[in-house]
Amino acid sequence: MATHLSASLDQTFEYPSSDPQCLIKWTHIGSPDAQPVILIHGTPWSSRLWVPYALGLSSKYSVYIFDNPGYGQSKHLTATATADFAKNGSLSQQAEATAALLTHWGFTSKTADSAQSVRAPHVIAHDNAGLVFLRMVLQHGCIYKSLTLIDVVAVGPWGLPFFKLVAENPDVFKAIPPQMFDGITRGYIRNAAHKPLRKEDEDMLAEPWVSGDGRPGQDGLVRILQQASVRKSDDVEGQYRELGESGLPIRIIWGKDDKWLPCETAEKLKELIGGKCEVVLIEEAGHLIQLDQPERLMAEIVLFLGEVDRVTRDD
Repeated sequence: MATHLSASLDQTFEYPSSDPQCLIKWTHIGSPDAQPVILIHGTPWSSRLWVPYALGLSSKYSVYIFDNPGYGQSKHLTATATADFAKNGSLSQQAEATAALLTHWGFTSKTADSAQSVRAPHVIAHDNAGLVFLRMVLQHGCIYKSLTLIDVVAVGPWGLPFFKLVAENPDVFKAIPPQMFDGITRGYIRNAAHKPLRKEDEDMLAEPWVSGDGRPGQDGLVRILQQASVRKSDDVEGQYRELGESGLPIRIIWGKDDKWLPCETAEKLKELIGGKCEVVLIEEAGHLIQLDQPERLMAEIVLFLGEVDRVTRDD
């Protein structure tokens, strides 16, 4: 499944209520009348990781992809001196901005007028997008038709030692010459995959952080790794059981060889959610499961969405 396929993020959503303010670049693929699906990336990736899947799903579904604030084409505007670093690190602010994006798209929330909203979307989240979309449903009233969690950040404790190293020495990492920072970035990215990455895939993943003279992207990557070092989910983990009790269809998919988040984390998350939540482990796949096992991952996604669609259609 080629990741160089194109899907231009030709739409912009400005969310001025956050600090820093953000511009979210997004696009929609497929018939607007079809069942909606949202694909969300994590750190340090972008929506380009999901493009082949979005194009494949668009033959049946109405697919939305976007770059998270501060990633890819979505820019953080200048932050004020009072910007809450811990709040950004906990992904509370990203959840707030993304919930506003879903409202902009017209999706239902528990506080919205359902007569003015479109049907609930299937949500497919990878890495820290898992925590973002869990916060959105539990703290912002967002409503989903189903939730697929793929090698997600959702259960503490976590954090690679590299995050702590960057957080303790941000000025050092910002001062590293671009050519050297390029090597560090690529090494970090390669570590997320179980199989050797193709050069075009590695270039695609590294490009937002090492393009041009490396400075804007370099500072951005240092910032998000600093935030990752203080990431917490204690305030929301105790609410996961509500999702299992609600009957929301949830499928957890995990790379069995994930070095960043061991597959035992999937079982722990399943226990916290309860209900009919199921775990699928995929062999020969690391944290970058989209690139390690694209055909198997796509098959699992299509299978789960189809199961949910059939049940709801029968109801």
